[in-house]
Order: sequence, then structure tokens, then C-alpha cells
Amino acid sequence: MSAALNLRAARRRGENTRRLVYDFLREQIVGFQLAPGQPLSEADIAGQLGVSRTPVRESLILLSEEGLVDVYPQRGSFVGPIRFDEVVSSQFVRETLECASLESAVPRIGGGDDASLRALLAQQRQADERQDVDGFFALDEQFHQELMALGGHGPAWRVVAQAKTQMDRVRHLSLPRLEKLTGLIDQHQAVFDAAVAGDTPRAVAALRSHLRLVLADLDLIRSRNPEFFAGDDE
Repeated sequence: MSAALNLRAARRRGENTRRLVYDFLREQIVGFQLAPGQPLSEADIAGQLGVSRTPVRESLILLSEEGLVDVYPQRGSFVGPIRFDEVVSSQFVRETLECASLESAVPRIGGGDDASLRALLAQQRQADERQDVDGFFALDEQFHQELMALGGHGPAWRVVAQAKTQMDRVRHLSLPRLEKLTGLIDQHQAVFDAAVAGDTPRAVAALRSHLRLVLADLDLIRSRNPEFFAGDDE
């Protein structure tokens, strides 16, 4: 189904057009269907999605505030590069919020409220067997979001999701190395096992180590994909 048909179906369900356009463009940028440096024409995007230019223009403004789009007067809008310092900052925000929330989640998980996490871990292993990288990425998001919800901080996931935008782009570049998926799932399993055991310090330490993995890979990923990153002078 085309993007325009998907959008029309969502609009019939009463969903906000600007939010739909924003979500579509954000997903395209984070997933590298729209690559850094690629020009973004309001008219072309509006035609592709079957909407007016107004929600497209508003969405590009929102995306520029997240660092995903660069707007240059008289030149136009372009997909922004990945900026090293923004990746580091987004990881800091994510680690701080998720680890704090996990401390509240462990008593619930250890008390038996663990069915949703067990199901997600099983689905992640199935995605790994299928070598379904995109499917794994979505299930990874659900696992971390569910941890936040079990900690009683479900609404805070919106803050995490927005803050980690640049980090998600780096993660998309790293995940195609399929040998990594099993290791990532094992790290999720370590967080889960410690939480089920009621061991809060071990669960938090396992989550912290897992979330810092992207920083350990960052220099390697940048060296392999220099065209996607901002130069040191930007």
C-alpha cells in the first residue's frame, strides 16, 4: 500500500494529519530511506502523501527542532547529518530516565508482572531467527517502552523517544550486522532475569551496560559511514 493510501486510511480514523506526516518523515529519516543531505521538497512530499503543503511545512519545522532536518534560507530543507555530540546527549537522557524507572519496575516484575516482557523476548528471538532486522528494531522499542510502563512512567517514554532520535539513527546503522541481534537479546534477557529475581542493582547495571553499547560502537560506525555524519567543524 502506498504512503498516500496509508495516510488517507489513518485520516479516516480521525488521526491528525500533521502528526501523520511528521511520523512518516521521521521514520523515513531515522531508517535512512531519506539519507543525510537529501533535499526535501514540500511540494513533492505533499504530492507523495496526498496532503496540502501546510502539514508538510509544519512537520519539517518540528523535525528541524529535533536536528533531523536542516533549513537554509534561499536554499531549502535537507535531511540533517548525524551529529556526534547529539548522539552522546541523547544516550545520557535515555540512560538517566530508563534506569531510574527500572528501579520502580523491579518490584512489579519480580512480583510476577512479567508476562508482557517474556512475550517480547520470545518475539525478539523469533525475529532474530528470521533475520528480521526491522522487526527486531520495533520489538526492541516495545521492550524498553514496556519497562518504562512497568516502572509507572509510561508517559515519560515520549520524552525518551524524542530525546534519542539521533541515537536511533546510529542504531539503524549498527543493526544490519546480524550477529549483534543475539547479543542484544541476551542483554535484554539479563535485565529481565535480574528483575524477576528482584535484584534491582543487578538489573539497573545490566540495563546501563546495554544502553551504553551504542557509544562503544559510535567511532566504528562513524568511520564506516562518514557520509552520514557531520564534520567536526559543524
